[in-house]
Amino acid sequence: MNVRPLFVTVLLVLSACGPRYIPGTQINDTQDTRAILKVMERYRVAVEARDAKAIQELVSPNFRDNAGTEDPLDDLTAENLAQTLPALLARVDAPRLEMDVRRVDVKRDGWATVIYYWNASWRAPGLMERPQRDSELEQMVFQRENGEWRIVSGI
Repeated sequence: MNVRPLFVTVLLVLSACGPRYIPGTQINDTQDTRAILKVMERYRVAVEARDAKAIQELVSPNFRDNAGTEDPLDDLTAENLAQTLPALLARVDAPRLEMDVRRVDVKRDGWATVIYYWNASWRAPGLMERPQRDSELEQMVFQRENGEWRIVSGI
C-alpha cells in the first residue's frame, strides 16, 4: 500500500478545517470581521472627505473617546460629536489616512476590538506652515447594535 496518497489526502482534509483568513491578512474571515472592516473603511473614507456626518453615522450612542489625554474637556462623546467634529475637520486640508489592521477580536457578547496602525498626513493652513504626518498603533472598540457594528471608541 502506498502511504503517500493517503498522507496527502489527510493533509488536504485537515487544511480545509483550518481557519480561513481575509486575503493578504492573518485576520479570520467571518461575517463579523468583514463587517467591522467595512465600517473602518467607511470611517477612513469619511475622514479623507472631511465628512463629519458620515463619521457620526458610524458611532454608537455609547461612543466616548478621551482624545489620548486626561483632560475631560477635550473628550469626544456621541452627544458632542455633532458640534465638535465639523470644527475639527474644517481645520485640516487634504487629509490622507491609511489603516493597516493587525488584529480583530470579536467577542461573543457583541463587542469587538481592532488593533490597527494608522498613518495620516494633512495640511493645517493657519495653524502650521508645513504639511503634517503622524502614525501610531491604535485600538478601536466596536459594539453590535441592532445587527450593525458601531464604533464605541478609537477614532
